[in-house]
Amino acid sequence: MNTSDTAARAAQVLSRPFTLGGLTVPNRIAMAPMTREFSPGGVPGADVADYYARRAAGGVGLIITEGTYVDHAAAGTSGAVPRFHGEDALAGWEHVVRAVHAAGGTIMPQLWHVGMAREAGAPPFPDAPPSGPSGIALNGTPTGHAMTQRDLDDVIAAFAEAARTAERLGFDGVELHGAHGYLIDQFLWSGTNRRTDAYGGSLAARTRFAAEIVAAVRESVAPDFPVLFRMSQWKMNNYQARLADTPEELNDIVAPLTDAGVSAFHCSTRRYWLPEYEDSDLNLAGWVKKLSGRPTVTVGSVGLDKEFIGTFSGEQSGVTGVERLLDRMERDEFDLVAVGRSLLGDPEWATKVFEGRTDELRPFDASMLRTLS
Repeated sequence: MNTSDTAARAAQVLSRPFTLGGLTVPNRIAMAPMTREFSPGGVPGADVADYYARRAAGGVGLIITEGTYVDHAAAGTSGAVPRFHGEDALAGWEHVVRAVHAAGGTIMPQLWHVGMAREAGAPPFPDAPPSGPSGIALNGTPTGHAMTQRDLDDVIAAFAEAARTAERLGFDGVELHGAHGYLIDQFLWSGTNRRTDAYGGSLAARTRFAAEIVAAVRESVAPDFPVLFRMSQWKMNNYQARLADTPEELNDIVAPLTDAGVSAFHCSTRRYWLPEYEDSDLNLAGWVKKLSGRPTVTVGSVGLDKEFIGTFSGEQSGVTGVERLLDRMERDEFDLVAVGRSLLGDPEWATKVFEGRTDELRPFDASMLRTLS
């Protein structure tokens, strides 16, 4: 297929609007959440607003912000990651929302609690201990606080309050970070959840905490306000980890989350084109859509020839085409595609792909992580 044919397909497939609850996203491209740490004191400034608005102006339909800490002392591990509480931080986020809307985009904050990924003594609250389902770090060592029922209730309330605040500030939805080995995912994964109460044991029981967060968030916002749930099999520093070895086990996770009120699932993989299970070429987003009946977002090295791991060793990624992505979207394997590093490399990535100007795409390299541009 020649370049003009691919451009026509991209324009047709990716520029279609998508309705999610009361939200209409103008096209099928989302900006993936990427931690940037350019918010001193946890307050997103004018440069953060400009950073997101630049991608919206460049054609991205939905911005999903970097993870932002909910109002719980143990939620964070950096003083430069934005908070989603406190008048100063919320005023900054309100400016971000206005800037993205003015640029023609829609935007959701990703609500985040790092759990046992927190480093003891780290900001923003140095006295708060790392906390998780069993006080066990991703490497299996008992280095933190096993959460009590009071702790669980406090965190659930913090997510619900953050979602309520997001709606009040004018955001178009929220995403709950349930992936990559952070707190919600630590409950889902047997490697970090050794509890013997109602929140541990079977996969269904390990999903209870996530489902209670979803239900509390759903209760705190309007019925048509979109609630996304980000999930993954892999964890930071454990890329072979799996929550579900079979579609049946995966259903044990997504079914209670669907029942609790998830509007759509954001399924994080390192390479979106790889099948999740044998005897099917469906990726994780494809399987979750099939099992849940909910829309899904796919993500993982879109538009690049190297996955993100090489980024940390300074490898430069080359630009690749989107033909495989279009093949999957044309058969409705998933509904939206989240783009990460490609949008760091070129804020106009979406528009250039829509218009067939792929020869003008600027490649991503690791030096771009050092600035907010």
